[in-house]
Amino acid sequence: MKNIYCYFLIVFLFLSTNTLVGQSTEPLKIGVIGLSHSHVNWLWSRPHLNDVEIIGIVEPNIELAKRFSDSKGFSMDLVYDSMEELIAAKKPEAVTAFGSIYEHLAVVEFFAPLGIHVMVEKPLAVSLEHAQKMKSLAEKHKIHLLTNYETTWYPTNHKAYDMVNKGVIGPLRKIVVHDGHEGPQEIGVNKEFLEWLTDPVLNGGGALMDFGCYGANLITWLMKGERPISVTAVTQTIKPDIYPKVDDEATIIVTYPEMQGVIQASWNWPMGRKDMEIYGKTGYIISEDRHNMRYRFNQKEKEQQEMLDERPAPYADPFSILAAVIRKAIILPEDNLYSLENNIVAMEILDAASKSAKSGETIYIKK
Repeated sequence: MKNIYCYFLIVFLFLSTNTLVGQSTEPLKIGVIGLSHSHVNWLWSRPHLNDVEIIGIVEPNIELAKRFSDSKGFSMDLVYDSMEELIAAKKPEAVTAFGSIYEHLAVVEFFAPLGIHVMVEKPLAVSLEHAQKMKSLAEKHKIHLLTNYETTWYPTNHKAYDMVNKGVIGPLRKIVVHDGHEGPQEIGVNKEFLEWLTDPVLNGGGALMDFGCYGANLITWLMKGERPISVTAVTQTIKPDIYPKVDDEATIIVTYPEMQGVIQASWNWPMGRKDMEIYGKTGYIISEDRHNMRYRFNQKEKEQQEMLDERPAPYADPFSILAAVIRKAIILPEDNLYSLENNIVAMEILDAASKSAKSGETIYIKK
């Protein structure tokens, strides 16, 4: 009896030890590069999660850093003037970029050679040229380079993707993606965010880049990473008194051999929206928002409506995804919405859209 007891004790200790070794419970140590992008607030809106630890913040604008320090309750001792100062003092496992889109390249140029993983806010870059440089650096130094979009967390989009893959609406024929709001100034974004968001160099454009990227990302995902045949775009500045340097209205048409994508990006919607319509040969799927969707598979069946719960951890939160990927708790599929493969094609679409809008011509994508 004693021998049996010892046997089970040894087995229990072995399994417990191996579980602890295989699954790190330590939070991922991250550095935050910039505080001007208002999406950085998400980092402090997840107190129920302890999978990441902010060990340093790079923000040369002391006024902005102090404002965040006061409102979020962290010490100014965490704040550094530069990436060099951060690395001299701390050793992050990953960094998240929350400055201008133009600065994404510099972040990757600095941290990739150090073997430090990077997550940037959407879009990946201000231009295809920047994006390709970032991809080369990430691949050379074998780091993860993820691009975060709010719509990546939407359970409705993932269910729609699964339904398309099952063929319940037949081959794809048209995808229409609507994204935007009343305008960044109108909704009251912080002054530092507004300053670079409306700068054609620092943001790469206006509404076309800010909200057109969502549609480029989603359509590329639904099309399994396929590059389009052509891109045609029309942009306007309807409110030149507010946005004199960039477009505030954009429509992008993306063509494939048997499918057409329409991306409607706007700083002129009467209210904020992020929704998608997917039409197949026999039916349709509409993601109305994060949780609500409706669909009809064919003419004989009635439309169905569904309200979805949040996706399971870690898939409902970008920082949980970042930690899980780096800790190797999950392996994302190659065509995932965060991936470099997807976002290089998305940048190719945005780059062509910008050229089309400026030239008034359709841009054909070279194979």
